[in-house]
Amino acid sequence: MHPAPSVILFTSLSGLGFGLLIFLGLGYPDVTGWTAFAFFVLGYLLAVGGLSASTFHLGHPERALKAFTQWKTSWLSREGWLSVATLIVMALYGAGLVFFGARWSLLGWIGAGLSLATVLATSMIYAQLKTVPRWNLPLTPVMFVATALAGGALLSGQITAALALLVLAGLVQAAYWVTGDRALAGSGTTLASATGLGPIGSVRAFEPPHTGSNYLTREMVFVVARRHVAKLRVIALALMAVVPVVLLLLPFSHALAAVAVVCHLAGVITARWLFFAEAEHVVGLYYGRR
Repeated sequence: MHPAPSVILFTSLSGLGFGLLIFLGLGYPDVTGWTAFAFFVLGYLLAVGGLSASTFHLGHPERALKAFTQWKTSWLSREGWLSVATLIVMALYGAGLVFFGARWSLLGWIGAGLSLATVLATSMIYAQLKTVPRWNLPLTPVMFVATALAGGALLSGQITAALALLVLAGLVQAAYWVTGDRALAGSGTTLASATGLGPIGSVRAFEPPHTGSNYLTREMVFVVARRHVAKLRVIALALMAVVPVVLLLLPFSHALAAVAVVCHLAGVITARWLFFAEAEHVVGLYYGRR
């Protein structure tokens, strides 16, 4: 699919923000006052910034509020409700830390759970789509959650947890790529099965349905060269997991920690670009792009 910058920023920044809120809700780091305020501001800037970026991909951003009415059937709507609930609960929890020096643990645990549920809901927006076999995998939500937790541990300064979670996120990302590469072929979807003409004989497209591009070809039929994919995967994995782990193993300094965070975010953004660029929507079969 077309790797739109808005959805790349949405999934990357919001995952990192809600990942940080998960750790803050669990009491890590153990901070109060203005230090807590700084951590919560960072978490909210990332989470809300990512959610706001997603609206730029809408054809009619002014209608975004209508998405909240479809919570029974839409994971996008559920994500909206969960994110609002998370931000409200965490604001109350943060107020206790910042203004009263009090840790209302139950509220923090609820907020952490809602933050995790929000990340899961984001992942299910994509994992539910059978028309994109590469996304329609159990590893999709695992990858989103692992990346959010790794980023949250890194931002919250939990070095031991960050080392383990960064390695886990890297392994899950690699497993997702390996599994995803076989997903379209494994789904059994072909031009013959899509048209129902398979029993008659070999099916091929005689010519494209039309001579110009349309919404489907612009948004859902994106092809990236395999040689570029290989290079970008190495870059994404190195920046997202390998470099931060190496930096965290060195004697601690705030400068190295900041570089580790920047590298991790750059790696996540690269991986998310690939997540969308490599998505093989089955409609591409009709245009000879698969």
